[in-house]
Amino acid sequence: MTIQHKTIACMHPSASSSQLPQCNMTIQQKTIACLKAWLLAALLPAAYAQAVYAKAEVPADPGTGTEYEAFGNVYEVMPSSLGYTDIGVASWYGTKFHGRLTSLGETYDMLSMTAAHRLLPLPTMVRVTNLDNGRQLVVRVNDRGPFHDDRIIDLSYGAARLLGFESKGTAPVVVEALDYLNYPGQAEISDIEPVAYLQLGAWSDRDQAETMLKQTQTLLDGKAGAKMLEIEGEPLLFKVWVGPLVSEADQQEVGSLVKQELGEFILVQVPSQ
Repeated sequence: MTIQHKTIACMHPSASSSQLPQCNMTIQQKTIACLKAWLLAALLPAAYAQAVYAKAEVPADPGTGTEYEAFGNVYEVMPSSLGYTDIGVASWYGTKFHGRLTSLGETYDMLSMTAAHRLLPLPTMVRVTNLDNGRQLVVRVNDRGPFHDDRIIDLSYGAARLLGFESKGTAPVVVEALDYLNYPGQAEISDIEPVAYLQLGAWSDRDQAETMLKQTQTLLDGKAGAKMLEIEGEPLLFKVWVGPLVSEADQQEVGSLVKQELGEFILVQVPSQ
């Protein structure tokens, strides 16, 4: 490391004396300046890392209806997870955070079945379905994140591995709060028809995917939701999804409309709780 100011130059202690340029400082002044430079080199990275980590370490909020701040943004925790379902992109986190405390104050284990969510109350049990391969897994949300606008949940490495996308980094998923586990006195397991999602296509060109998304939203006119999900990998893909379609009637109506106007699609059914 080299710190230069006018004629003063101080090298990291590992540098040889022949690397030091000539300067007009006394030996005592040079020694003090070099010691300061060495201390700055040693301490600043650690201080910076501590500051960044402290920002990412969200205060625990085991209650509901609370707010917290992360990376300059304020997030308001949902008062309840009853009926929560969302479609989006999942990512995962592993060795870098292994052994650290989660926002709930528990020790993060990268092989455990846990996850991070920005807004769900802590803890919340959710079922995650990988729309690429149909694999499902129940995880316990005990942490905050991911703080990326295009992602809805951050899974442990172990969970991502069981869902089959640990090597890809991200995957399109459906996240459902399990009401019968989170609120056993208010909800029970019932026989409900599987919820359906339609994948209209996957494009490596973002503009083409956005064009399809706009056409789909115009066509459906509020009959169902449509989203474009960005999936990491080689190549980077942009997938357009329609759903959730809860009833069989909705699946038939929307499916027929999409097929007639936009072409073939992939139907993915997610078993309901």
